[in-house]
Amino acid sequence: QVQLVESGGGLVQPGGSLRLSCAASGSIFGISVMGWYRQAPGKERDLVALISRMGSTNYADSVKGRFTISRDNAKNTVYLQMSSLKPDDTAVYYCNVRSGAVNYWGEGALVTVSS
Repeated sequence: QVQLVESGGGLVQPGGSLRLSCAASGSIFGISVMGWYRQAPGKERDLVALISRMGSTNYADSVKGRFTISRDNAKNTVYLQMSSLKPDDTAVYYCNVRSGAVNYWGEGALVTVSS
C-alpha cells in the first residue's frame, strides 16, 4: 500500500502562482510514474501532468508552458508548480502514483482561481 499526502492548495488570483506537493509513504519501492489530475465541478477527472522515475514529462495541452511537474525521488515527493493561473484552472487536484499495476490517489487539494 502507498499513502499519499497532498498540500499546497488554496485561493489565488488570476495570473498568480501556486505549488502543490504530494508525499508518498508506505510501499514506495515500486513507484514508477507520478502525476497530477484535476476535476472541475461537473466535469470528469482529467490528466494534468505525469513524470517518470527518470524525469520524462507529459503535460495536458491546456497547461503546457504554465505548469511544471517535478519529483524528488529521495523524498518520494512530486510537485506541481502552477503559474499564470486562470479561472478555468479551478478544480480539485489529485496526486496519482503507479506502483506495479496499481494506481494510488491522494485525497485531493482544492485550487480556486478567482479575483
